Amino acid sequence: MFSILNKRIQINSICMLLVSSFAAVFLSASALADTEFTPKVKAAMAEMKLQAGKLGAPKIEGDTLFLGTTKMNGNFELVDALKTKFGGTATIFVKKGNAFIRITTNVMKEGNRAVGTQLDPSGPAIAAIRQGNPYYGIVDILGKLYDTGYEPIKTAKGETVGIYYVGQLME
Repeated sequence: MFSILNKRIQINSICMLLVSSFAAVFLSASALADTEFTPKVKAAMAEMKLQAGKLGAPKIEGDTLFLGTTKMNGNFELVDALKTKFGGTATIFVKKGNAFIRITTNVMKEGNRAVGTQLDPSGPAIAAIRQGNPYYGIVDILGKLYDTGYEPIKTAKGETVGIYYVGQLME
């Protein structure tokens, strides 16, 4: 009698686990559903990574991110070129402790580039990045919704030292 009861409990537990896993995957996929801006976001990210790769391997010296020998802190050439080509916004973040700080960006805050501001520590992108994964989806940036892409910047050893970001304002 107890053996049959234990098997029923095991089967019910497995079924509940499968249903909850399916629901989590379904909700996650629908939350990250493509928008009309997604193709532009993906194209801009591919271009950002291509151009960054041409500069060289990423490395950190203090709070400064280099791509090859090019210092990225305060260097707006790449992010502005992406804005010219694709519209939207682009940023490179550097890892500082557990935070990621904008070191070059065309995201504006109060009429100035938002350099020195932190990636939302409770936002959906940082959770993926901390696991070494990219994040694509809708994000609130300084009070406006953007279709975004975030990808970790990794050293040759696989250490995440920064983040590439591109986004399209959803209007």
